[in-house]
Amino acid sequence: MGRKAAAKSQNQNLTGSSQKASGGRPVDPRTGPRPLVLIFVLVAVVGVGLLAFWRPASESATGSSSTSGSSAANASPSAQQASPSAIAKAEAMAKLGPHPQPNLPPIPFQPGSQPPRSPQVVTAAYQFAAEHPEVLSYVPCFCGCERSGHQGNHDCFVRQRAPNGDVIAWDEHGVDCVVCVDVANRSRQMHAAGASVRDIRAAIDKEFGALYPTGRNMATPHPAH
Repeated sequence: MGRKAAAKSQNQNLTGSSQKASGGRPVDPRTGPRPLVLIFVLVAVVGVGLLAFWRPASESATGSSSTSGSSAANASPSAQQASPSAIAKAEAMAKLGPHPQPNLPPIPFQPGSQPPRSPQVVTAAYQFAAEHPEVLSYVPCFCGCERSGHQGNHDCFVRQRAPNGDVIAWDEHGVDCVVCVDVANRSRQMHAAGASVRDIRAAIDKEFGALYPTGRNMATPHPAH
């Protein structure tokens, strides 16, 4: 009995010492992680990995959609589809020009009215339209005059030509429209500097499309060069 009591007392002393060493808590003899803990960690790692791959793709798709929407919203008149008749008309006009005409009809200034630009500037726009249908037939206007049947800036000034290409009737619209006159004279300046019709069209689309975004509805054909 004495030996059993001594052994029991020794075991109690060892247990008490272990509990003190561990802050008063019993020591779990299993030092390795439990299987449930391993499964939880594995699931968490896989979930984080999937999230990392999924989010950029989603954001990229959202960004692409936003960019496409922005492009569509800011589409220039270049995006408008010209009708076959407008294309045929522009090609016919292009075959006429350059078409110098020494004796042009009088510019249709209205008595008592004040044009938005000086008479000299308005006259220069009309003369350029008469002599360079190969340019202005491919340049759109931005004042909304497509509602009057205009298919290009050329139509803002020229109403009718003879079979040989000479102007025989002006359109009065161009006299009183600052947009028409400014588009024609900007085209005239670029043409005098040696720009191609394609470059003129691109510049007009960009410059006047930004100034008059609500007028970008004219489906003017594009030049071949």
